[in-house]
Amino acid sequence: MQEQYRTVARAGVHETEINRSRFICALAPAATEQEAQDFVARIRREHPTAGHNCFAYVIGADASVQKASDDGEPGGTAGVPMLQMLMRRETRYVVAVVTRYFGGVKLGAGGLIRAYGGVVGEALDELGTITRRRFRLATITVGHQRAGRLENDLRATGLAVREVRYAEAVIIEIGLPDSDVESFRSWLADATAGEALLELGGEAYGDA
Repeated sequence: MQEQYRTVARAGVHETEINRSRFICALAPAATEQEAQDFVARIRREHPTAGHNCFAYVIGADASVQKASDDGEPGGTAGVPMLQMLMRRETRYVVAVVTRYFGGVKLGAGGLIRAYGGVVGEALDELGTITRRRFRLATITVGHQRAGRLENDLRATGLAVREVRYAEAVIIEIGLPDSDVESFRSWLADATAGEALLELGGEAYGDA
C-alpha cells in the first residue's frame, strides 16, 4: 500500500471564460468509483443544456482506477488533459467534471487541451489539497482509573484518537504509523504500568 496520497481538500466549483466559452470545473473527493460516477451524474443533471460535461477521476492511493471522457469534444482534447492534470498534481480519490457552454468561437484542439487541463489545475489551486497518510488501526483497553490521563497523553502526542468508548473498561481506538507500533507498545506499557491491552487492527488513511 502507498504510505500516503494527496486529494482535494473539499468539494467546490471554479469557473473561467476563454474566448466567450464558459468552463466550469466541479471538483470533489471520491472514496470509490461509484461515488465518482454519482458525482458526474449529478453535475450533468445540474447542467442539462451545456454543450459538454467532460470528466476525469482517479481512485486508489496507487491510482489503480483512472477514467476520462471527452463527452463529445474531439478525441483526447478534454478528458485526457483533465486526467493528466490530476495525475501531474499527484491527486488521488478525486473526481473532476468540466462543464462547457460554447461561446461561438472555436478553440481548436490545442486550445481545448489547454482550457480543460488548465481549469482543473486552477480548481485544485483554489480548493487546495490535503495529504492523507496510511495508519495502523489499534484498540487500547484500559481501566477507568487510568483512562482519562491516558487519553490526554495520547492527544498531547498528536496521535489520531478516533473513538473512546466507556464500558466495563475504557476502549480507545487510535491510528498510528506502522513504523511506530513497537515503540508505542513500549510507551503504553510504561504509561499504564503494563495494565493497558493493545490490539492491532487493519489499515486506513487519515489526515497527515
